[in-house]
Formats: sequence, structure tokens, C-alpha cells
Amino acid sequence: MESTPQGVLLINLGTPDAPETGPVRRYLREFLSDPRVLDIPPAGRAALLYGIILPFRPQKSAEAYRKIWMPQGSPLLVHGKALRDRLQDALGPAWAVELGMRYGKPSLGSALEALRARGVRELSVVPLYPQYASSSTGSSLERVFKLVGEAWNVEAIRVLPPFYDRPAFLDAFADVARPILAEARPDHVLFSFHGLPERQVKKSDPTGAHCLARADCCDVQVSANRWCYRMQAVFTARALAQRLALEPGKWTVTFQSRLGRTPWIKPYTDLVIPELARAGAKGLAVFCPAFVADCLETLEEIGIRAKEQFLAHGGEALTLVPSLNAHPSWVRGLTQMVRQLRGDEPISDAA
Repeated sequence: MESTPQGVLLINLGTPDAPETGPVRRYLREFLSDPRVLDIPPAGRAALLYGIILPFRPQKSAEAYRKIWMPQGSPLLVHGKALRDRLQDALGPAWAVELGMRYGKPSLGSALEALRARGVRELSVVPLYPQYASSSTGSSLERVFKLVGEAWNVEAIRVLPPFYDRPAFLDAFADVARPILAEARPDHVLFSFHGLPERQVKKSDPTGAHCLARADCCDVQVSANRWCYRMQAVFTARALAQRLALEPGKWTVTFQSRLGRTPWIKPYTDLVIPELARAGAKGLAVFCPAFVADCLETLEEIGIRAKEQFLAHGGEALTLVPSLNAHPSWVRGLTQMVRQLRGDEPISDAA
């Protein structure tokens, strides 16, 4: 019987085709039209998107993209393709690996078609979001399930769960960070995660009574917060701090990239950074462990804007710890998790 390759679909959020206003507007329209991203009534979402965001934000975002655009294209896509290729090499010819973006190109549909063209009948879906959020993991899986289900021949599917607590992910990030921290010798370390509206975190709580109800709600994993993005972020930061032997009081968890006037999960990165500078921190290192690839939110928001903010308030050096990208430790870790998902290797204990 003819052997068929095992398929792997890597998923990331997406990126514009070019750092220009038109492509950025198309990308933002697709992204922000998703009811899992702007989870408000359709009329309000349309008014916000077409009346406020799309007339003004694309030009500003395009300017930001131009500051970080690489000769080969968008950093997120460049690093994503590199990871795809390195993972393909590591898994070998019995596997077929493709990359698809939830929004923009290459689309999830095109990635699935490429896998089918390679003869895949079984599919391992790998959302590249360490922590679960309905607006990222949830949306991506909903779209994949819809696309796969539309075909006459429906592939068998396995899904890699959020890996915020998996040693393969945590060890890789620690490997990336150690030489950076050894050289920078920062006074303080910031773990800055992408933010979410508070309402979305509360919606993830099946009890409706735990998440964000008190200050220590994320300190311990319980059934009520098993889907909580903020709890998973705090877990990731704590596990990385332990691996890197960071002293208590010398590291902080914050959340960046908030949009609009509604409350987002706290503390806010752009408010904590000047506080640290005013408190006497001269050197600051910033991780962004919600992202496995460097992108606008890491390179421009932290590497440029946050650095300028820190220096303006008295700091002397802000060091952005690179993301995992296609680092060899991450390729090894992801290879392990994919093989474990299929049952080829035992799953190691969390953290």
C-alpha cells in the first residue's frame, strides 16, 4: 500500500502583504471583522471598524511596519517560513509541513490545499500561540475546522493544545534568553504579553465567578481558569523566571497592545515601563512570550517605541529578548511536541 505523509499545519495570525496603507487596510479589515476579535454586536463592530479604525489606523500602522520590514518581507512571515522549513527538515520526508495565516497570505485554505496536493490524509494542526485566547487559537481552529469540513474527503485531525506550560517551549525561550541576559545584565526583566479585553478573559471562565474577581486569581491553576489567557501568561512568566534564576522582585508581568477605551487586562506595559525608569532601573530586558516569532508587536512596539519611552524617563538601555523564530532549540522543541501529538514520543511533565 502506498504510504502517505503525515501533515502538519502551522498557524500564525497573519501580516499585511506590504508595509503600505492599502495592504494594511485589507489586512486590518479581515482581522477586525472577526467576531472573535471584536466580540461586540455586528452593528457596533461595523461602526467601529468602518467609522473609526479603517479611516485612520492603516496609515499609522503602515508607517510602523516600514520600520521593521525585512528585505525578504514581513518578519512574521520570514520567520514563519524559516520555522516551516527547519521543522520539515527535522521531521523528515514522512511528513509534510505547511504554514498558513489566519488572516492574509498564505491563507489557511491555500496551506490545506498544498498539504492535500502532497497526499496528506492525517493532519496535525499546530496553532503557534503559546497561551489560549478565543481571538487567536479559537478563531484559527474554528476556521480550520470549517475549511476541512467543506471537503468531500475530510482529513483526520489532531490539534496541539496551548503549550504555555510545556518544557519544550519554556526551555527553548530560556535558551534564547540566557546569552542576551548575560550580556545585558539588566536591573529588571519585563515579561510583556499581548493584552486582551477584560470581558474576553471573563468569558473564558465557565463559572463566571473566578477570573479577574480578585488580585491573586491567576496565581494557581484551577478548573475555573483553565482557559484563562492571563493565568497562562503568568504561568509562562513564572516558569521562565525560575529557569533563568531571576530574583523575586526583579521581574514583572505586563500586557501590551491594547486598543480602544474598554478595560484590558492589567498591568499595562506602557505604564509600567516609565514607572520602572523613575524607580531607578537603568537597564531593562523585555521578553514577549506570547509570540513565537518576532513581529510588529515585538520589534516596533517594544524594540522601538518602548525603548524610546524607557530612555525618555531616565533609563539607559532597553534590550528586547528575541522571540523563538527558527532557533534550533525551538525547532527541536516543536519537533518533539508534534511527534508527541501523534503518539510517537511520550509527553514530558509540564514546566
